[in-house]
Amino acid sequence: MRINPMGEVSYRLRLAELYLGDAENAYKDGDYRRVVASSQLSAENAAKAIIAFFRIPSWSHDPSHELRELLGNISENVRQLAVELADIVETLAPEHGRATYGEPSRGLTPWDIYSREDAERALDYARRALRYARRVLDDLGYKYR
Repeated sequence: MRINPMGEVSYRLRLAELYLGDAENAYKDGDYRRVVASSQLSAENAAKAIIAFFRIPSWSHDPSHELRELLGNISENVRQLAVELADIVETLAPEHGRATYGEPSRGLTPWDIYSREDAERALDYARRALRYARRVLDDLGYKYR
């Protein structure tokens, strides 16, 4: 099976947008676990959209190292945004497991872990991640579909 790189960029951007929308809806519903889970997936896919511009992204929930490897291919105009995006992704990556499995050693389910403040922080990260990814892709000359 052959993968269309620009199709992969579009797909990852769409995932990032849809997960961000899910996180925002979850916040309105007061479901803080879902806010964090969807925010993490939104940021992850925002980073993978940039990675996909250059190569096929891995299946990792923390593609920050992949994005950092590509910084030399990103213009200085937006390189700092890519660095900040990588930092966001690295920060949120551990939440994938926690939002899915909780903290078994402490007997905490995912619903026991997160507060409103945790959800607000994760949602802010996801919003910034998508904004940064779009600016980097714009600078790279990506044509939105």
